[in-house]
Amino acid sequence: MSTPHNQAQRGEIAKTVLMPGDPLRAKFLAENYLEDVKQFNTVRNMLGYTGTYKGKKVSIMGSGMGQPSIGIYSYELFHYYGVEAIIRIGSCGALQENVHLRDIIIAQGACTDGNFASQYELPGTFSAISSFDLLEKAVALAKQKKVSYHVGNIIASDVFYHADKDSDKKWASMGCLGVEMESYALFATAAYFKKKALTLLTVSDSLVTKEETTALEREKTFTAMMEIALEIA
Repeated sequence: MSTPHNQAQRGEIAKTVLMPGDPLRAKFLAENYLEDVKQFNTVRNMLGYTGTYKGKKVSIMGSGMGQPSIGIYSYELFHYYGVEAIIRIGSCGALQENVHLRDIIIAQGACTDGNFASQYELPGTFSAISSFDLLEKAVALAKQKKVSYHVGNIIASDVFYHADKDSDKKWASMGCLGVEMESYALFATAAYFKKKALTLLTVSDSLVTKEETTALEREKTFTAMMEIALEIA
């Protein structure tokens, strides 16, 4: 069995998938943390791998950028491949002064300026939240590893280069910890299929202090977040 965006056959993908936006981060993670690795997807260079971590079967696959992209891949994984949980491992921009470069944000929920949930024709606004089971495990591991972490709300924006120059400040005023582009669609899709989802983000830049990391650092050095995700997978 395959889909328009995934050439994997049934059984080649684990029940839990770690999903970075960058397919090269998926490649780095698979090559450095998994054993007995098999690549199951190369369609559109959205690389996907399955292997074992401490004897446990785990898959890792890129999602691409934005809610439409992760919406496609998460839908296919949940619906066609029997995946039970997706853990997004991404990067974000910090919106709060106390959220620093390389801190980890464990997303409890996601706001959006997009229209992803309109497809469900709900009579109101859908609050997209993570799986508490995965959230609880991630927090416990973050404490155990003594990493700097924050738990709370984020904004999944459809716009990277925003015409409204105060957009980040408005979301920050409502307590959002960081801004990224995928999690609302992931959480909504998981809710639709009654599956589990969580987002772990490493702060790659700060919209407050204007500090930032390089593309290579984002690909290969956000290992604390990756290790937490692998442990709870």
